[in-house]
Amino acid sequence: MKTVFRQDYRIYIRLALALVFVSCSGRSAQQSGPSRIPQRIVSISPNVTEILYGVGAWSQVVAVSQFCSFPDDVKNKPRVSGWDNTNLEQLTGLKPDLVIGIDAQAPFVKDKLDALGIRSLFLDGQTLSDVYASIEEIGRATGHAQQAAELLTETQHALEAVRNSIAGRQKVRVLCVVDRIPGTIRELYTATSGTFLAELIAIAGGESIAPAGDQRWGQITKEAIVSLNPEVIIDMIQDSKGNFGEDPVAVWRELPEVSAVQRQRIYPVRDALVIHPSQFVGHTAEVFARMIHPEAFRDGP
Repeated sequence: MKTVFRQDYRIYIRLALALVFVSCSGRSAQQSGPSRIPQRIVSISPNVTEILYGVGAWSQVVAVSQFCSFPDDVKNKPRVSGWDNTNLEQLTGLKPDLVIGIDAQAPFVKDKLDALGIRSLFLDGQTLSDVYASIEEIGRATGHAQQAAELLTETQHALEAVRNSIAGRQKVRVLCVVDRIPGTIRELYTATSGTFLAELIAIAGGESIAPAGDQRWGQITKEAIVSLNPEVIIDMIQDSKGNFGEDPVAVWRELPEVSAVQRQRIYPVRDALVIHPSQFVGHTAEVFARMIHPEAFRDGP
């Protein structure tokens, strides 16, 4: 399993943030065409690919997006898209009977797919409830409802195990940074209230302190970070190299007055699965819990 951010993953994050801002949040899944069990599925988002594998529909998948890294077998599948620029000529050549993406992608591709007579399904993935619904919907759409129910139960049990592991511990003030310019703490974006990442921080014994805004993913200034004074900073930095290489802990020394910097509680996250709204949310919650409450785990973060 590939577990580090690739350089192009930064592009994925940027596009995801931009598209969330312009899309209508909370929309339900969109589906066109008659209901039938598809045998040639194209996934255009990493979290969708992960769920397809999890519900047992992997043999039905004929292509994935260029950002998909799980399971290992994605390397054997054609890549049909970036994130908002699906290669429709290549896609139609694959003769798919279902294309699945996330809600924010719909404005860019759904009408085109409809015009080509290609059935599509777009799912929201901003909250934990959305994640649960996506697992169930993908299971139903692919003929794997029972496997999806089992996967959902496993996912919820994993989250409950994390919650139990830190039960009774004091909440820790956490800032979760999902994007910034590599090598700097400029153009910072955070996971705010209402995102599945903020919910997972709460399950892991933290309190997400990013200011609430009109959107669930918000930009924040350095001055605001100083004012908020987080005890822990979770920094979802890519595995950057070359001119963009950095020490992801050292860059935060620009804010020496912040508690997390003083106490050396800056935690870089390079695991690409952590930011995906899929069945791996239990894994994400455990990663967060080990950072927020390392004393609860013998082997630490």
